[in-house]
Amino acid sequence: MKRITGKAKDETLIELQSATDSQTGDETSGNGVSLSDRVLLPGHAETDKLQPNKDTVFFRDGKRRIDFVLSYVDDKDGEKKQERRKEFEANLEKAGLELETEDKSDSKDQRTYFLKIHAPWDVLATYADVLKIKVPFKENEMPRGQDVPLEWLSHPFRLPEKVMHPTPDFFTYPFDKNKTDFFLINDKDTFFPPSTRNRIVFYILARCPYYKEGRKERDKTGIKRLLSNGTYTAAFPLHDCRYWKGARKAECESERYNLYKHWARFLCFYKEQPLNLIRKYYGEKIGIYFAWLGFYTEMLFFAAVMGFICFTYGLLSYDDNISSQEICNPDIGGRIVMCPLCDKKCPFWKLSSTCLSSWQSHLFDNEGTVFFAIFMGIWVTLFLEFWKRRQARLEYEWDLVDFEEEQQQLQIRPEFEIRCTNKRLNKITQEMEPYLPITSKCARFCLSATTVLFWISLIVACIIGVIAYRLAVYAAFASIIKDPMRKIQLVGRFITPQLATSVTASCINFVIIMILNFFYERVAVWITDMEIPKTHLEYENRLTMKMFLFQFVNYYSSCFYVAFFKGKFVGYPKDYSYMFGKKWSKLRNEECDPGGCLIELTTQLVIVMVGKQLWGNIQEALLPLICNWWSSRKARHNPENHYSRWEQDNVLQNFSQLGLFYEYLEMVVQFGFITLFVASFPLAPLLALFNNILEIRVDAWKFTTQFRRPVASKARNIGAWQEILNAVALLSVVTNAFIVAFTSDMIPRLVYLYAYSKDANMSGYISNSLSVFNISEIHKDNMPEEQDYWFANSTSTCRYRDYRYPPGHEKAYAHTMQFWHILAAKMAFIIIMEHVVFVVKFFVAWMIPDVPSDVKARIKCERFMVQEYLHNYEVEKLKMQLSASFITEPQSERSSMTDKHEVLSECL
Repeated sequence: MKRITGKAKDETLIELQSATDSQTGDETSGNGVSLSDRVLLPGHAETDKLQPNKDTVFFRDGKRRIDFVLSYVDDKDGEKKQERRKEFEANLEKAGLELETEDKSDSKDQRTYFLKIHAPWDVLATYADVLKIKVPFKENEMPRGQDVPLEWLSHPFRLPEKVMHPTPDFFTYPFDKNKTDFFLINDKDTFFPPSTRNRIVFYILARCPYYKEGRKERDKTGIKRLLSNGTYTAAFPLHDCRYWKGARKAECESERYNLYKHWARFLCFYKEQPLNLIRKYYGEKIGIYFAWLGFYTEMLFFAAVMGFICFTYGLLSYDDNISSQEICNPDIGGRIVMCPLCDKKCPFWKLSSTCLSSWQSHLFDNEGTVFFAIFMGIWVTLFLEFWKRRQARLEYEWDLVDFEEEQQQLQIRPEFEIRCTNKRLNKITQEMEPYLPITSKCARFCLSATTVLFWISLIVACIIGVIAYRLAVYAAFASIIKDPMRKIQLVGRFITPQLATSVTASCINFVIIMILNFFYERVAVWITDMEIPKTHLEYENRLTMKMFLFQFVNYYSSCFYVAFFKGKFVGYPKDYSYMFGKKWSKLRNEECDPGGCLIELTTQLVIVMVGKQLWGNIQEALLPLICNWWSSRKARHNPENHYSRWEQDNVLQNFSQLGLFYEYLEMVVQFGFITLFVASFPLAPLLALFNNILEIRVDAWKFTTQFRRPVASKARNIGAWQEILNAVALLSVVTNAFIVAFTSDMIPRLVYLYAYSKDANMSGYISNSLSVFNISEIHKDNMPEEQDYWFANSTSTCRYRDYRYPPGHEKAYAHTMQFWHILAAKMAFIIIMEHVVFVVKFFVAWMIPDVPSDVKARIKCERFMVQEYLHNYEVEKLKMQLSASFITEPQSERSSMTDKHEVLSECL
């Protein structure tokens, strides 16, 4: 999510809003006199005269619509910037655009000029032809869909029909300037909707030069460069009205107001989203994002329900957990002395001290874990397959079926055209086009790859630092919490050294993640700009892959460490393993609790995932709401008069081209959390569900109230994110299989139950899973510096977590056969689970077609009908031409022309 920063201009927005509410709540004053007829008060004459025309989206003549607005201020470099603006605006007028300037004396700050831009019909028609924009030529009378059984059950969740389907359904065809009579043009002023108009104007602005006539300075081109060098301060299309009240004029659509009323308020969280209205107002690219987010949230409901059931099973089977009962039993766990977990500082300890953590571990490490891991492997397949079907339906409904080729060929980035001076012949179009030489491309790629590898190495170095912190600080926590002479023994009963170390390390890791994330976002944009991608789609795909690769390592590396490395390379008391080797380091590798490392993975996952969501929601919703509340208080004590539509929009935040990129990135990172490590925390989908319900409404609120209206752009799918989701889905099957096998204690328990238990129950499992070591054989460097009073002369052996032969055995301290049986069982489980889930996944993917059959049929039918109508139009046009030529021909030639006309008519 792109973050709201709470700038001072947000306060200005609320002042405008509050003032407008107090000044123009109705079209008439309290005594029934209209605003236009009201007697002007002293000191307010000038502003009140302007007031009726201020909140409008039209030029001063009230007829020409404002399609785009540019703002600028006078400053110390005024002459140079004024010269640029003069040339740029002159070139805009040469391109056919009409301009109108609002003087700074009419603005609130008395500094800002506003340049209003209108695209007349000829300009719109020309560029609609160039961009191949699809427009209606006949109303589609095909029924929208079939009636759904028990449809009345969904009525509470539905929105009014005019909101869900704001426009009729039409047959469409790419606009052709020479065939205007073929299209349904009832009114040229309203034929192209505002979203299409601002898209065309921005296309012109992005390619319009500002160098003097006769000079060819290619870098002096486009509104983006003028914004970056401060010539203009902002460029944006206008919202159609205030979000809290509809427009007073009938010709203004009030779509923003309808979006706020039916979509952006949190009380509408249970309602469906008005996707067609979102698409109509903001464009297909933003519409497809909200469609994906809504569908993802709907599918999360089923995963959340199943995860809650598995967690409930862990709670209900709480009292039947024999392993925890043995650990907490003073006659069993209370008599088992465990070997020190670190050198020097860590004492010998009793197994019963982990009583609480063993109960906590059972909540997530139980028989339901295996079932839920398999379920999520199938769920993610269903989610991706059903989304493909939903996406295909949207492609048809939004006229995006044939859009990809247009996007590749026509949406070349202006930056590519400016910076690539070399040209070559396009073999397809037979036109000269700019290109990037292969040598330059390779050099830029190498620099980009090196930068990405450096930052990933930096993340790995930070993770190693956090691991070193865990190893170093564990001894300190052990000496403090376990010391009976300290006054924190009560806390020590509930917080083990492992838990304290895990929580603090997870918090530190979360802070490092956010810091690295802040810097890398800027680095990723810089190196992607340096590569000079050709199209907008290529630019977004490259940036997406760079950012996700970094985020994957940044967010998930700590979870991978806890899941697959911690406690796996410990050694045993006679031969412990050390970080970087015993010769170079005194940091002994971490061990897991006797109950396994799963609870620590759960802790790590909860802190990183929940912390990220809380921090994101605070930035997105809480801080702006506080700023708005404070600003509204100030506004009540400092009322202002009514300001223009362009001034109200100017103080809003700019929605950058990469705005949606951060929205997708946030959700895909969350998707990784709830799939890659979900076996360790079944409640993760439930937390994600609650977050996404809030996320949809916060995003909607931001779009309608906090952001300027973005330039409409098209997209037929979610782009590279689809492939990333597929890759994460495949990887999640592997990670969850390994978590259940190696991180969870499930497989060792099952092996004991079916192969080693005498009574076919779990009694004796704890003692069976702990090996014995002779204390006299422990090296002095591994012994505690101070002996506990209860330990002196009480035992000659200690226990440690492993499957090794006891001292005195002919294979003392070598792995037992049970160790190899468990290892074989783990590998067999991984192979079986992966194959079962993958077979089900591919079978489900094969069974569910990507495009619904009814959509395929409608696409074929519509294509046929479009061709038929186009053919009939061409025939009628040709007949009219022949008739016209017949009338104008001399009498001597009419007889021969009549015969030709009859023959041609028969052929047609």
